[in-house]
Amino acid sequence: MVSLVYELREGNIGGSVIEIIEEDSPLNFIFGTSHLLPSFESQINSLGKGDTFDFILPSASAYGERREEMIIDVPATVFEKEGRVDENICRVGNQVPMVDSSGNPLTGIILEITDQSVRMDFNHPMAGVDLCFSGQILDVREPTQAELAGNYTCSGCDPDTQSGCSGSCDN
Repeated sequence: MVSLVYELREGNIGGSVIEIIEEDSPLNFIFGTSHLLPSFESQINSLGKGDTFDFILPSASAYGERREEMIIDVPATVFEKEGRVDENICRVGNQVPMVDSSGNPLTGIILEITDQSVRMDFNHPMAGVDLCFSGQILDVREPTQAELAGNYTCSGCDPDTQSGCSGSCDN
């Protein structure tokens, strides 16, 4: 079980701040359970309690490069409710959960709306972005049986009871 804090910036140490995880709500996760980017875990693999880290994950090692084929036009009828496009859902900039033809969940961001179609970007929001992490390992220990049974990753959880999540726990 690893507990850590970090600051995530776009590109490099001078880049825009994407996320800050602080000590009052650290990221707690079971190492090696595929809940985090494998390239992130690889970077912190040899670190212990109190160690600091600074590294950049190139986009190809993080969420991949942006792919034009992930930007598609969806028929506007997909967003119709009672014969009219549902404007509560269908608006530029909105993230819409959808399902592909194989039943896999995915999220698309609406880029443009016409009478016939809705242009959506299904790339991960951080695709094409190099990620710069700097932080500190707060604790490293064996996970409890409850943690192993729950196999969770989130921030702000009490490790034994899994209560108090500010993120989402998979249990």
